[in-house]
Amino acid sequence: MGKSRLETFSDGVIAIIITIMVLELKIPKAEPGSPTNVHADSLSSLKTLLPVFLSYILSFINIAIYWNNHHHMMHAVQHINGAVLWANIHLLFWLSLVPFATAWMGENNFTTWPVVIYGVVFIMAGIAYYFLTHSLLKIHSHDSKFARALGSDRKGKLSVVIYAAGIALCFINPWIGFALYALVSVMWIIPDRRFEKTE
Repeated sequence: MGKSRLETFSDGVIAIIITIMVLELKIPKAEPGSPTNVHADSLSSLKTLLPVFLSYILSFINIAIYWNNHHHMMHAVQHINGAVLWANIHLLFWLSLVPFATAWMGENNFTTWPVVIYGVVFIMAGIAYYFLTHSLLKIHSHDSKFARALGSDRKGKLSVVIYAAGIALCFINPWIGFALYALVSVMWIIPDRRFEKTE
């Protein structure tokens, strides 16, 4: 089974996710009695958008990381099957929830439950990515280019552990959870060199 349709569909879904996220960045409304009709026009009015923009930045980076790593991984893949297609759809499902989690967290100024749900969405996306890699591993030989590049996937497993710790620590202080989510992004900001080297 060819992989081109899987890659094309995934690219399209990720592009839509990014588009939806940026549409959540609303222009600040004008103060009552302001000379402008609808929207504020001062730099100070942008302060109200800072939590939303901070959420957007982290989510944009995370989505970009998933796209980058998915792209490099698929170049090492020789073939796919039905199980891989469903594992990929499972990953895209969790990524499709990112715009909702991003907006909820930003618009509520990083209160506990929105930050927890944000972490849950990304820990589930990480688990889904793990399932995708292992469904691919099942249909490639142990000495294949894909299997050699995947290795033990220590960084992927560590990411899930850090997300779990971040979710738990949100109940002490949501900013600790957010900081741990950001740490995972920093870990992955450089494209996954395991697969990059196989190209």
